[in-house]
Amino acid sequence: MARLTFLGAVEGVTGSQYLLETARSRILLDCGLFQGRKEEEAGNEAPFEFDPQALDAVVLSHAHLDHSGRLPLLARGGFGGPVYMTRPTADLIEVLLHDAASLQERDVEWANRRRRRAGKPELAPLYTNEDVDLALELCVGLPYHAATAITEDVTLTFHDAGHILGSAIVQLVIHEDGRDKTLVFSGDLGNAQAALLRDPEYLQQADILLMESTYGDRNHKPMDETLQEFENVIEEASANGGNILIPSFAVGRTQELIYRLGELYQKGKLRHQAIYLDSPMAIAVTEIYHRYQYMYNHEDRAEIEHHTRKLKPAQRNLHSFLPILRYSITPEDSMALNKIDRGAIIIAGSGMCNGGRIRHHLKHNLWRRQSHVLFVGYQAIGTPGRALVDGATHLHVAGEDVVVNARIHTLGGFSAHAGQTQLLEWLNHFRTSRPELYLVHGEPEAKQALKRAAEDDGWQAHIPDKGTRLTF
Repeated sequence: MARLTFLGAVEGVTGSQYLLETARSRILLDCGLFQGRKEEEAGNEAPFEFDPQALDAVVLSHAHLDHSGRLPLLARGGFGGPVYMTRPTADLIEVLLHDAASLQERDVEWANRRRRRAGKPELAPLYTNEDVDLALELCVGLPYHAATAITEDVTLTFHDAGHILGSAIVQLVIHEDGRDKTLVFSGDLGNAQAALLRDPEYLQQADILLMESTYGDRNHKPMDETLQEFENVIEEASANGGNILIPSFAVGRTQELIYRLGELYQKGKLRHQAIYLDSPMAIAVTEIYHRYQYMYNHEDRAEIEHHTRKLKPAQRNLHSFLPILRYSITPEDSMALNKIDRGAIIIAGSGMCNGGRIRHHLKHNLWRRQSHVLFVGYQAIGTPGRALVDGATHLHVAGEDVVVNARIHTLGGFSAHAGQTQLLEWLNHFRTSRPELYLVHGEPEAKQALKRAAEDDGWQAHIPDKGTRLTF
C-alpha cells in the first residue's frame, strides 16, 4: 500500500509539501515556504518531519516560493537526489531562490549589526546562496506530457496547469503488485481568463486527487469588466496626475500586467509617458518569459507578433509590445523614482507588500491624495497588502508610520488562480473515475465553501489536517 502524508498547505495557502511513500520509494511532492503571519513563517525554521537523505526524489509543481522555497534547506540537510520540474520552472527557480537567499542574508546582516551593538547573539539566515547552488545542481527539467520513470515503481507526467510559466499538474502513477494507482496533484490551477498562458489541461483518471482551493469560495469578475476597471483606474490617475503603484508578484502577474498595459498602449489608450518595472527579479523573469514565448496561448502570441512585426523575430516580445516600459535595475534607479510625484506607473515587488522595493514607493506615495495603489493579486492574512485592502488608515512601512490617503483598488479578475466555478469544472472531468478528493491550499473558509460546492455536485470531499496520513 502507498502512503501519503500531508505536511504543508493544509492549514492555509502556503508551505506546499506532501510525502509519498511506496514499497520502494520515498518522494516529496513540493517543498514550499510558509508565508504570511509570523507564526506561519516560524514553520520554515522547524526541522523536516522526515530524513532528507532518505528521499529518492522531489517533484515540484511550479516555481513559486510557497511550492519551492525550502528546497535549499533540503539540500543542506543532505538530500542529493533528483528534483523534477518542467524546464521553465528550472530556469525560474534559479532566479527566485537566489533572490530569496539574498534577501535573507541582507536582512540578517542588518539585524546582526544591531544585535552586535546590543551584545546579543547573532542570527543566521534561513539559507544562503551557497545552499541554493547545492539545490540547483539537483534540478532536472522535463517537458510536458513526457511519462518519466523517476523511481523503480513511480512514473511522473507533467500537464500544463496554466498558472505561471512552467506550472504543472502532477500525475504520479504507482506500479504495485501488478496494478497501477494514480495520484494527481492539481498544483495551482490557472485562471482561464488570464493572459499569455494556455488554459489548465483536463485530466480524467485518478485514485487520489489533491486539489487547490485558494479561491474555492468565490469566482473572479469577468475579464472584460476587470479590464474596463483597470482602464478606468488609469484614466482617473491620469486626470488627477497621481502615480499608480502596482504591487505585483514577479512571476506571472507582472508579465500579464505588461501585456494588458501593452494592449492599452497599442489601442492609444495609455497617456503615461513611461511605465517603470522596479524589480530586478521581475525583470529577470520577464526575460525568461521571452525565452519561452512559444508556450503562450495562440491568441496573445499572435497579438504580440502582429504589433511588433516590423522588428526582427528575436525582438518581438512583451517589452517591444509595450515600448514605454522602462527597467529600473539598480538601487539608484529605484530611488530616483521616489522623486517622481505624479504621472508614473510603477510596478514593483513584492505582491503582498511584505518586502521588496514597493515598500519605499508606498512610503513616498501612500500619504498623497492623488496617488493610487492597485492590487491585482491575492493578499494573505497578516500582510501589509491585506491591511490596505481591508481599509487600514495608517501603515508602518519602511520604518515610518504613514497615513493612507491614496485610493486603494482591488482587481480580483487578474488572479492567476482558478475561481470556484473553474475549479469545479476541472474537478468534474474526473467524474467517471471518482477519485478520493482532498482539498488543500486554501484558507479555512475557502476550503469549506469548495467542499460544500463539490458535495452539491455529488463528490465526497475531505479537508486534511497537517500530519494526516492516508493509505491507498
